Amino acid sequence: MTSRAGGSGQLLAISDLHVGYPENRALVEGMRPGTDEDWLLVAGDVAETVSAIRWTLETLAGRFRKVVWVPGNHELWTHPDDEVTLRGVERYEHLVALCRDLGVVTPEDPYPVWEGPGGPVAVAPLFLLYDYSFLPAGCATKEQGLEYAYGTGIVCNDERLLHPDPYPSREAWCRARVEATARRLAELPDDLPTVLVNHYPLDRHPTEVLWYPEFAMWCGTELTADWHRRFRVETMVYGHLHIPRTTWHDGVRFEEVSVGYPREWRERPDPPGRLRRILPREVGSRDRGAAAGHGGGRGDVR
Repeated sequence: MTSRAGGSGQLLAISDLHVGYPENRALVEGMRPGTDEDWLLVAGDVAETVSAIRWTLETLAGRFRKVVWVPGNHELWTHPDDEVTLRGVERYEHLVALCRDLGVVTPEDPYPVWEGPGGPVAVAPLFLLYDYSFLPAGCATKEQGLEYAYGTGIVCNDERLLHPDPYPSREAWCRARVEATARRLAELPDDLPTVLVNHYPLDRHPTEVLWYPEFAMWCGTELTADWHRRFRVETMVYGHLHIPRTTWHDGVRFEEVSVGYPREWRERPDPPGRLRRILPREVGSRDRGAAAGHGGGRGDVR
């Protein structure tokens, strides 16, 4: 279930590149490794069209020793601007084939082992989706949660663009992915720590700062709430929220590494597109970020 490679260098991460925006595409054009041994983790939401996804991953794969990708919801959209009209599992499998053609590691490949500074750790790219279990306060079912969200106007575009075919629902697809992934992670050696990379956080706590808490329904699943303890996680890397920051939960580091939309990163003091160093750990990692970003980022709701 693993492949070994490594040496020196850094394990770096980024997500939510959204290269459909010219400003974000320019950020990717400027991204470079610090050493010839650097790996890059890309935690989803590269773009909505297959051609833009290919350009981005091909560009990065040509620069970094190894690129590891997981899908975000935007890659899984069947978008009217995309010439590729595949839906659901077929679209995901098409993207996996694209990545393999480029030499990019996907959730369907053996987990590579980072043996550089801070290692060894198994780097596990995950594709898990969500199941509407991060419900708004006072709601007990998905139906109640969606009714509340539609009432506020904060509804993820997944509801019309992310198709679960051939599964009957997104939550059914999520459950299947969670079950299969848990089996794979359980097969890893008991003494090998992990870096888990997923588009969504594995625990709900990062969503507590969302401006629009109802958006949390599209941000993960309670089924993974113990994975950071269960699978010896050194760091959990994710994106989606557009709130780049470090948090700690049960002594485990959670790193939100998204770029986000230009209107969001223009307001931040830090330069946009900075690659987050996962290993070796940055000195003075802190809880950084503000209660802003996606939980009402208008590019992802209607």
